[in-house]
Amino acid sequence: MRPNILLFIADQHRWDSVGASGRTRINTPNIDSLAGEGAFFENAFTPIPVCAPARQALLSGRTPESFGALWNSNFIPTPTVRPDPAFHTAVLKEEGYSCGLVGKWNSSQEFAPVDFGFSEHIDNSEYYGITSRKYPGLKYKNKWFGEPSPIALEDSKTHWQAGKACELIGWYNENGSPWFVRVDIDDPHLPCRPSEPFASMYDPDDIEPWESFGDPLENKPYIQQQQVVNWNLEGLTWDDWKSCVAAYRGMVSQVDDAFGKILAHLKKLGIYDDTIIIYTTDHGDLCGGHGMLDKHYVLYDDVTRVPLVIRWPEVVKKGIRIREFVSNCLDMGATIADLCSLQAVEPAHGRSWVPLLKGEHQPERNFAVSSSNGQQFGLYTQRSIRTEEWLYVWNMTDIDELYDVRKDPGQWNNLINDPTIVPVLSDLRARLANELIRREDPFVKPGWLRGQLFGNRKLNKPDSRATDSKE
Repeated sequence: MRPNILLFIADQHRWDSVGASGRTRINTPNIDSLAGEGAFFENAFTPIPVCAPARQALLSGRTPESFGALWNSNFIPTPTVRPDPAFHTAVLKEEGYSCGLVGKWNSSQEFAPVDFGFSEHIDNSEYYGITSRKYPGLKYKNKWFGEPSPIALEDSKTHWQAGKACELIGWYNENGSPWFVRVDIDDPHLPCRPSEPFASMYDPDDIEPWESFGDPLENKPYIQQQQVVNWNLEGLTWDDWKSCVAAYRGMVSQVDDAFGKILAHLKKLGIYDDTIIIYTTDHGDLCGGHGMLDKHYVLYDDVTRVPLVIRWPEVVKKGIRIREFVSNCLDMGATIADLCSLQAVEPAHGRSWVPLLKGEHQPERNFAVSSSNGQQFGLYTQRSIRTEEWLYVWNMTDIDELYDVRKDPGQWNNLINDPTIVPVLSDLRARLANELIRREDPFVKPGWLRGQLFGNRKLNKPDSRATDSKE
């Protein structure tokens, strides 16, 4: 008997904002419980910290750059992933699974979920009609920084979406066929507006700053300083940010509560142990980290490192914490195919987690690669490689970045001009280049930019803006 699959995808959930990470005082009992019963990935990274391209990578198992999906398509028209019978959703349908999507699509403006194998899609249009009638004239004042919502928890979008997911799962369960339900929650994407009791769950005065907060952005790409200017964030202190972070954490806890509703429904139906349950997100959120909002123009851990938890007692060892590096989106299809014995799925750029889930070690999984191409304030191309010790960011048109993440977890101090680390830098650049070639990245595929990574690029010279930022 093939397992059911619940894939729950939050939007902009930071890796350190789950209790299981041990990094933040935050209330996420359902995600933490799932991690205790299954596997928690210590080093899961998104292939790209932008909503639509990340979801296209998840659908296809291919990097967005390989087919031209460089940013959200409602920004500047861009190519989109096209349906393929070898994608995991299409194969699941072909193999007799009932496939449904609840929540945001945000993967293609050209194709609909049905084109990828989803027989049902419950979008948010019905929800907006309900709230406009029940809460007429609702307005918010604090813009992107977020604030409490007057909407009752049971009427919130997170819990409406969870309720719809439960209805769909119940319907599929009655039909008797195995099912795949993907739930794309819109939160905690900014602006965060949690309902009670989550709106007041966190006292702003009790919240400690992120490790990345307070970065003066010295000896770094100019675009990071411009990001602060474009968002009108200049000169803000932690006192200005702490309420925003409290709202963010409240929204994370509200998402966790909605997730818990679905888990409880699986238990009620008696199919909890028969279901592969996966919790992840598209990418993280700066939320004041490095003095910025959102996720663009940087490849810090704040936006690339993500929570990833999976439970299925049939295969997944209980309570394991996996330190190998994985791509939560690129590897998803290959993993589902492996768990469900779907021979027709072509993994493309991804690899299955099943050996890791069984407790096997894979030493070759010792780095993660992410990319970004700019967004609403202009285009800007960058690629990164992250290992246990280092984060190297290749900024093709500005100074590169290199951080010793063990000594500098907040990634403040750019060591790119330190002559003692030239061998480390050369190794990271070569490994990044080889992986980008494997992933069919357009900026290394032609060859003329490869020289920047294969040892021909000299160290960046500091300019008048650059000074050492941290001892």
